[in-house]
Order: sequence, then structure tokens, then C-alpha cells
Amino acid sequence: RGHAKDYDDWANNEGCVGWSYADSLPYFKRAEDNERFSDAFHGNGGPLGVSDPVNPLPISKVFLRAAQQAGLPLNPKKLIQDICAASAVTGDDSAYQAEPHPGRTNGEGRGGRDLPLVGNEAMIHPDTLWSCTTCLACVHSCPMMIEHVDAVIALRRFETLECGATPAKALALLDELRATDNPGGRSLASRLDWATDLAIPLIKEGEPRDVLLWLGDGAFDLRGQRTLRALVRLMRRANIDFAVLGEAELDVGDIARRLGDEATFQDLAWRNIETLARFDFQRIVTADPHVLHSLRSEYLAIGGDYMVVHHTALLAGLVVTGVLKIARTSSQRLTIHDPCYLGRYQGETAAPRTIMAAIGGDLVEMKRSGEFSRCCGGGGGAPITDIVGEQRIPDTRMDDVRKVGAETVAVACPNCAVMLEGVTGPRPEVMDIAELLLDAVEGAS
Repeated sequence: RGHAKDYDDWANNEGCVGWSYADSLPYFKRAEDNERFSDAFHGNGGPLGVSDPVNPLPISKVFLRAAQQAGLPLNPKKLIQDICAASAVTGDDSAYQAEPHPGRTNGEGRGGRDLPLVGNEAMIHPDTLWSCTTCLACVHSCPMMIEHVDAVIALRRFETLECGATPAKALALLDELRATDNPGGRSLASRLDWATDLAIPLIKEGEPRDVLLWLGDGAFDLRGQRTLRALVRLMRRANIDFAVLGEAELDVGDIARRLGDEATFQDLAWRNIETLARFDFQRIVTADPHVLHSLRSEYLAIGGDYMVVHHTALLAGLVVTGVLKIARTSSQRLTIHDPCYLGRYQGETAAPRTIMAAIGGDLVEMKRSGEFSRCCGGGGGAPITDIVGEQRIPDTRMDDVRKVGAETVAVACPNCAVMLEGVTGPRPEVMDIAELLLDAVEGAS
């Protein structure tokens, strides 16, 4: 993609002849594992005829990590150096000469083989560990191919499961998740309350369906419900044969794993896999990239092998094939915010642009877009751990939107929608791509 050649050139210049960008991405599934998804929804001739955005800036200038830029106390490079320094018999970070964690100074950390790695007086302060949004920008930009996010999750796992040192708000969320199978503590029977007028069918044993629509936690949130309503109406227009699980759908466990509660993630994953085994469907469609990543890439390790498609990929295919026809093109100045778990984790940046190109309008790219996109601040449990920085991460992203003069920013993730709509003061409108496409298809004014 846009930065692959930069990696390859760097590797060859450093004497790593034959090392390629693809070799540096073992963290998430790439071409070999996703070939069937690519062929089915992008076609063998390229991603729906639309190229991924190529960012003109060098990697070092593009990737300013979300937490670090917002002044939260996390510098991913320093975190890795802290772990290394703490592995000595006695260690400190006084020899580290590069940027410290924002708001802190080098030389404060103390560690050793027999001392805690995380703590108020330890090498890694708890606020540093819990500031990470798991956006993966640090992993993508690191020339040494270091897996910072893996290290963060491993440390959180120990803090949560062994030490019981989860931040208070996150602990309350995990308690709700364990008790009710969703992080909001809501009744699973209410997952379809927003859709009583839509008469969405429930999937039944022995009745094959083309699509199983995975609603996710957006079904419990007013903002997410707007997106889901638009998606359901578009699927109905396209005569897609779909159904939902209803109250049989549990949380996929994404938030549990990011907060270090691996036990709860495994429990939810196993029960979801058992539920899905009862039904006959061809593919799962979801409007949540976090659900997409869990079901497509993480459930594989425990036996859940499914074709999982993001709603933008489904809708883009329907637009390209003419199943969904545009009745009214936009006259607005638009820009696209790429979700981290869709762009960086799953490599999908073309489908949203295919839809937006069909919708029309004056589409402009932000400097940090595609796989270079800046995080909204909604991943990794960051809104729950609520570590204070110099400014809110979504505010920095909305500043990016304002800089290109966009009237509307198109999103493709319920977390992104909530975070960006939470920016106070005058700001561009935030709409999911499904909402924008529905307006264009129905010719709404």
C-alpha cells in the first residue's frame, strides 16, 4: 500500500536485501489468509477499481501516535526501552536520551528483575500502560518491526488477571460484561428494540441465509442505531437475504481482550462459536471494525473460521455492480476518516472510497488518511480508562477534518462516530458511510 515501498527501500538501504514490507507484518492476517475475502468482494482486478490513498509524506512524518500527540503519557518507543531497562538486575531510564513519555522526564523510572514492571514508582507508570488506544500506528511506523501493541496487551493481561490492577472504570465495565455478556450491562433481549418497525428476521436452525448481520454494541447506542437502520434499509433495497441472531448474539470480547481480561474474551468467543455452529449462513456482515477483526482474525485461533465482511465492502460491491443506484449526488465537501481496525488492522481502505466516489461531492483526503489515518481515540478501552492528556484524541482528529475544509466527515465505525460526535463546539457533521449512501440512493434532500 502507500508506505510499502518506503519500508522496502529502507530495508535494502540497511543491507536487508530481499526483506519486504509483507515480511514485517506478522501481527495480523494478510494476503494469504484474506485472499477469499479479497476475491469475493474486490474482484481479482483490484480493489473495486479505486486505489488506496497514497500519503505523500515519509513514514516518520506521518505517524504521530494518537496518544502521544494528544499529550497522554505514552511514547511507544520509550515503553519498549523501559521494558528492556527493567530486565537488568537493577535498572533505570536515566540513560535514555530520546523523547520521554509526555508529561514525564527521563530518569524517573526504577526497575529490576525482582521489582514490579508497572507501578507508580516502577519503570512503567500505570497511566502509560493504560493510555494506549491499540491503534497500531506505532507498529506500522517502526523500522525495527517491533510489536508495541502486543507488549501493551501482555502487560495489561498481567495487571488485570494477576494483580487486579485494572483502572476503576474499566473494572466496572468488565464486571458488567462478565455478568450480562455485553459491556453496557443491558439485557440481550433488548438488542432489537430499536428495530421494531423494521421487522428484521431472526436466523433459525435449518433455514440457510446468505448473510448473518452481526449488530454489535451499536445496537444499544442511539448513534449506532442510526447506522444500523441505514444499513438494513440498504440491504433490503438490494434484496440481500439476511437475518440476525437477536439475543443469542453476545459481545465478541474485543474490549475484554484490549483491557487484558483474556479469560472473558475466551469465554465469549467459545460461546459465540458454539452459537454460530448451529446456523447455516454464507458470510457475516458487520458495521463494526472491532467485531470484524475479532471474528475474522482472532476467532481463527480457537476454531472460528468465517467469511466476515465489513459493511462498506458489501455496499461498495452493490454500488459497483449497479444493484444500488445513486439517485442524487452530493454537493458537499466531504472527507473520510479511516477506522484503525479497518484500515491498519484489516487493510481495507478502498471500499469506503468506492462508495464516496459514487456519492460524488468534493471529496478531499486528510493528510493522515487510509492506513496512515489518525486514531479517533475510541479503541483499546481508552475512553474507559480515561487517562488525562493535554487534549482529547478526537479533538485532534476533528482538527484534521477542519484543516481540509470538509462540511461532513464520513466514518465507518460506531466507536469513531461516537468519539467524533463528542467533539464540542462548531464542527463538521459526522455521518456513517451507510447513512450517506442511503441519502444518495433515496435521493433525499
